[in-house]
Amino acid sequence: MRKLSLCSMRKKYRVVCEGNSQKTYRVREEMVEIQQIPFRAAYIGMSRRELWERVSRAEGILKECTLCPRDCGVDRTSGEVGFCKTGNKPFVSSWGPHFGEERPLVGRFGSGTIFFGNCNLGCVFCQNWTISHLGEGEEISFERLAKIMEDLQGMGCHNINLVTPTHQMPMILHALAIAVEKGLTIPIVYNCGGYESLEALKLLRGIIDIYMPDFKYGDPEKALNYSKVKDYPDRAKASLKEMHMQVGDLVMNGRGIAQRGLLVRHLVLPEDIAGTEEVISFIAGEISENTYLNIMDQYSPCYRASEHPPLNRKITNKEYAAAVATARRRGLDSVRSILQI
Repeated sequence: MRKLSLCSMRKKYRVVCEGNSQKTYRVREEMVEIQQIPFRAAYIGMSRRELWERVSRAEGILKECTLCPRDCGVDRTSGEVGFCKTGNKPFVSSWGPHFGEERPLVGRFGSGTIFFGNCNLGCVFCQNWTISHLGEGEEISFERLAKIMEDLQGMGCHNINLVTPTHQMPMILHALAIAVEKGLTIPIVYNCGGYESLEALKLLRGIIDIYMPDFKYGDPEKALNYSKVKDYPDRAKASLKEMHMQVGDLVMNGRGIAQRGLLVRHLVLPEDIAGTEEVISFIAGEISENTYLNIMDQYSPCYRASEHPPLNRKITNKEYAAAVATARRRGLDSVRSILQI
């Protein structure tokens, strides 16, 4: 009998231009990686002892916090807070099935999103600014966060989607360890801003199934001006390399549901503030031409964007088309647009 490989088929999706309006872009199915054997979330294969050891090591970082590249060095276990204004307990804004995420995450029953309050970035155009900048949310126990994960699985969600997890990674791991003992089995999506610590990411090896980072900027000066982090591009590049090394290209099951791999988001900004050419060149040249890249068109001025022209306007059809054309020119066949056909 022929032994079945993990992925026996491969499909790709290519953005196809039909006219001048960005609304006429469609995605043509050509070939998707299909999972043929029963899927097990990565953390299921890790011993309980090893998982709790990871929790302990992650919580140790909080004593002199270096969870992100800001390296604030504060002792979050004694009440001190750094840039993210967060202590050492889970701080959650909201949670529930989400149907507005990428299709491979949403499926039929939704992505089980948990929105964590506060952030390690300072984006002046943040669409979730009441959560990230104003601290909308509440501190909860590890047990409560674990129960939220269990409830999302019970609702049929295809994954646990951790939104803005970077500054709360130790608390999330603690809750995850509890949830695993209660029967959690679905994949974990690490939905982050791309400004990550390699030390922290390495603690997540064998735990996270799907990494979904933003790659916001290719230009350090733009990153400093609009998100208060000059070293963002270098940090994001190093983070993407580590993520891809851990999980590889995106793999989906026969129903098109993501199970493991890297999915990158890039938000097109007015007048190419995001530096799309640099971002895409890096992904195509140093990550993989099969990277699932979502080039997003939904930029809308939020928070303090009106104070920072040209961020005070939406992008044009021409700007979005140029970003897609760049991806195609660089050989990224696995480009997806969230636009509906």
